[in-house]
Amino acid sequence: MSEPPALPNSSATGTSADDAAPSGPGRPTGPDATQRGFVLLVTAGLLWGTSGIAGHGLQAEGVTVPAVACYRLLFAGVVISGYLALTGRLPRLPRTRRVMVRLLVNGLLHAAFQCFYFASLALVPVGLATLVKIGSVPVFVALGICLLARRAPAAPLAVSVLLAVTGMALLVGFPATGASPAELALGMACALAAGLTFSVMTLVNRSPVVGLDPLVNAGLGLLIGSVLLLPAGLAAGLAVPLEPAPLALLVYLGLVPTVLAYLAYFSGLSRASDAGAAVGTIAEPLTEALLSMALLGEEMTAVGAAGAVLLAA
Repeated sequence: MSEPPALPNSSATGTSADDAAPSGPGRPTGPDATQRGFVLLVTAGLLWGTSGIAGHGLQAEGVTVPAVACYRLLFAGVVISGYLALTGRLPRLPRTRRVMVRLLVNGLLHAAFQCFYFASLALVPVGLATLVKIGSVPVFVALGICLLARRAPAAPLAVSVLLAVTGMALLVGFPATGASPAELALGMACALAAGLTFSVMTLVNRSPVVGLDPLVNAGLGLLIGSVLLLPAGLAAGLAVPLEPAPLALLVYLGLVPTVLAYLAYFSGLSRASDAGAAVGTIAEPLTEALLSMALLGEEMTAVGAAGAVLLAA
């Protein structure tokens, strides 16, 4: 991603960042903590940047969209939850209402995000879907923090949001696609829905819950999401070709851009500043765009390039 619109601060909304996003109990503070949080979010973005290629490859092998989404969450959820069970951390999880609600909400958001994202990959090129998905996140997050702070965005934030929206509109031209207008519109809608869902997850998890550490939050949230997706997966078909290539893609998708990426994401999210929470995953669409052009032959058009520049601004 390119740098998103600046999130509300004292100059943008008339309130401090702490007022806009309460730190919550146990949230690390200080420059070192926020820097580590930002690095973790960048790492998550780099790893997520490979998920579109892996998911596209699985769909090309005949694996359905619900199956790809379900297997991704199930693999990651089982791996992390298994580790938590073996180390005795699950029994120590507080059974408070706040913990249970947070895990259920994250499970729902994980399930919805995966479905919207992989559906967009089936309709429009990988590079376009990813740029729109993540390019929309800073806009949604910035507006969300403004709403939570009950402050209107100041001029710099409003201009940034306008540039981002204009850039996303122009990105319809990147990369060149043979999709019909209906497919393009539906694909863009799915990518935007994925961005909105991810933004809600970001805003929800900015405030930690006492007793719910990032590893448990990630593992159980992913596992709950996979259970919620199972009915759709069973209805669409969960078959995966028993061949080295699709099986390797499935393991990679579950392990690298899911287990490792979400652990980095949840670990960094509670440490990063408000601006860092939006800009931290900037590496995802850049990584995805480069990989899609190198491996899938997708090309950047002039209109798309102009949109990318505006989104970067």
